Amino acid sequence: MKRSTERILTTHCGSLPRPKDLLDLMRARARGEPYDATAYATRVREAVRDVVRQQVACGIDVVTDGEQGKLGFFAYVSERLTGFEPRPGERPTLFAAEVAAFPEYYEQYFRQAMLGGALVPMVPLVCTGPVRYQGQEALQRDIDNLKAALAALDGAQPEEVFMPAVAPSGVGSNAYYRTEEEYLFAVAEAMRTEYRAIVDAGFVVQIDDPFLTELFSYAPLSPAEQRKKAELYVAAINHALEGIPPERVRFHTCYGINEGPRVHDAPLRAIVDVMLQVNAGAYSFEAANPRHEHEYHLWEDVKLPEGKILIPGVITHASNIVEHPELIAERIVRYAERVGRENVIAGADCGFSSQATYQPEVHPTVVWAKFRALAEGARLATQQLWR
Repeated sequence: MKRSTERILTTHCGSLPRPKDLLDLMRARARGEPYDATAYATRVREAVRDVVRQQVACGIDVVTDGEQGKLGFFAYVSERLTGFEPRPGERPTLFAAEVAAFPEYYEQYFRQAMLGGALVPMVPLVCTGPVRYQGQEALQRDIDNLKAALAALDGAQPEEVFMPAVAPSGVGSNAYYRTEEEYLFAVAEAMRTEYRAIVDAGFVVQIDDPFLTELFSYAPLSPAEQRKKAELYVAAINHALEGIPPERVRFHTCYGINEGPRVHDAPLRAIVDVMLQVNAGAYSFEAANPRHEHEYHLWEDVKLPEGKILIPGVITHASNIVEHPELIAERIVRYAERVGRENVIAGADCGFSSQATYQPEVHPTVVWAKFRALAEGARLATQQLWR
């Protein structure tokens, strides 16, 4: 994994808004309506090419495919794994404590933003049979599209390339295996196929795990129960990563796409020691939104393990305000002063379109402006840190 040895590198969390004409094709395909399969495959490939080119043009050093071919977590799981059934009569539980505290706000938010423009409803998945990996063809398409996009670049090349994949804890609930541990390890065994293939393709694999922070923020468990379950989550991830060098893995956790009050977000201090148990070379987490910006002080008494990298969010997905480059530079320097400049890569709090939607919270034009500000902030931080 590349380090910031000569300058502060930049990256983000993965998902980016899809073009409207691609969304139209995705919606028809998802609803079982007639669509041109060849045109669909071509448009996904073009969207990946364009989004990679835009990332590089904006100054992002460690890029990805923007998850242009994915509908979202639930559809992705159904495509990649056997053993799951959708429960369309049920609605996923999102930010339960927040919704209870601010019901009027979230009624409007879910209707107009987060769920309102999604191509397919967020339907909970339940494991009702043996879990096996079946996504080889879809995964290979993703890998081939990303490689083609990189080959099509003129001139500047990214420093490194990553591809996100879901953590075992994020794929649904269990109604088949005898215990939660047996279930999570079965999912981990299946997801290892995807993780391994991404690394074998020459990319860094990013494990997307907003479910770890959700456990500490919203689960109705005692602190001891939260920690026990969190350690089980991490054990499952590490099982899935067996045989993959940690330096080819980055771990991302956050509090989900939520532009709400966020007063129930668990502090990073409650999670950090469990997070650092993941066998990854880098850790990506929220650090730019106002509920978490102060948490850089944590690294004054928590020692970053030798050889590890932090990817703090220095721009946020929870606001359409474009952060000033000087503020971004300040945020980067805070971390560099505490864990070492070579151990910091400037990132984003979360993805900008985890669900394929016509109404992403941050407008696509604003996303690119944020990325340009991120690159400029990293340049300013580099001037300060490499005097």
